[in-house]
Amino acid sequence: MTKQNVVAPEAVAIPYPPLRGASSTAASGSGGGGAAGYPIPRKLLTKLELGGATNGWVESMLASSPTHAKASAAAAVAAAALDGNTSSWTVKHPSALELFDEITRMSKGKRIVMFLDYDGTLSPIVDDPDLAFMSDAMRTAVRNVARCFPTAIVTGRRLDKVYEFVRLAELYYAGSHGMDIKGPVKGPRHAKTKTKAVLFQPASEFLPMINEVYKALLVKTRSIPGVKVENNKFCASVHFRCVDEKRWSALAEQVRSVLKEYPKLRLTQGRKVLEIRPTIKWDKGKALEFLLESLGFADNEEVFPVYIGDDRTDEDAFKA
Repeated sequence: MTKQNVVAPEAVAIPYPPLRGASSTAASGSGGGGAAGYPIPRKLLTKLELGGATNGWVESMLASSPTHAKASAAAAVAAAALDGNTSSWTVKHPSALELFDEITRMSKGKRIVMFLDYDGTLSPIVDDPDLAFMSDAMRTAVRNVARCFPTAIVTGRRLDKVYEFVRLAELYYAGSHGMDIKGPVKGPRHAKTKTKAVLFQPASEFLPMINEVYKALLVKTRSIPGVKVENNKFCASVHFRCVDEKRWSALAEQVRSVLKEYPKLRLTQGRKVLEIRPTIKWDKGKALEFLLESLGFADNEEVFPVYIGDDRTDEDAFKA
């Protein structure tokens, strides 16, 4: 499949929710740093311990990015350990697929809103993140869902990149782990009001810093074969899927040496990827809540949100 040049079109505005008791709000606009009426949390999150030993980073990288063989072995050990407590564990962690009929019954008469991760959910996990194309069949499935329900893609990817992959103008898009949100181009059919185009970017002040870190990481990691550094606009990603495991320690040290100069950034991890993000309290869960409020469904007992994702950053959305 050839890479296509697709430009994310301008979006119509998401109708922002009313003020929630905040004394001030961020300004809105085509390059705005927020939305009128929606306070942006500024509380800093705890960062990964940058002063810790490098081997601690490597252990964490191994834990979050096991090979298939290691993952299978770990699953076998976990299954054996849970054998006597399976019932209590599954009560707390039920399988959505096994309970699909029950979920369907629960959703009847309610307004379903769909939230979808991209990599590993709508597209396969691939060695080169630039080649993570979704299939035509998957695109058709998502298009059909969007005809029935408000549908959003919530991803760590930069917004214009994921739009290039998905190419569906009727969706909501939340890129950079929800720090770059745009409404559907075809008009807010599921929204309450119509206004002119606007972006919601709660981390806009960090844009120069992320660009600076991205360039520093490109230079710092170029000696390690297989590293892919990706600029996702409001976060930077260091992919090590194609890096020899023996070089992970050196890579961790290089990333840490860059990040120690930026105390306002934090490190999170996914499957064979290190993610550098602003320290504001904003993630996929906050993006989900913002979109629900924007659609007029905040604290609505009749709304039935569904989120599908496959990685650690999706846990924030699951909790929300």
